[in-house]
Amino acid sequence: MEKQYAVYILANQNNSVLYIGSTSNLESRLAQHRQKLITGFTAKYNVNKLVYFEITNDVLAAVARERQLKRWRRDKKERLVERMNPDWSDLMEIPPLRSG
Repeated sequence: MEKQYAVYILANQNNSVLYIGSTSNLESRLAQHRQKLITGFTAKYNVNKLVYFEITNDVLAAVARERQLKRWRRDKKERLVERMNPDWSDLMEIPPLRSG
């Protein structure tokens, strides 16, 4: 089985802040964002709702697509999300792990 890579867009609860990333394990990366294990932008702005993703078997294609999306204007990113997810629902409902 070939390795798969995901390009994804996260939003905060009211969809006012977007984050674009890529990973070889979307479920694990989303859990890291939700537990704030990845410090920085997503932790600071509570950006942890998966609103869009694409899957590919080509790591270079995933990185190139991530870079492409990051260059897009906000309105173009919103249209992309709305084609897959018109309600901006969380596409991966994973409760955060509780410590202790």
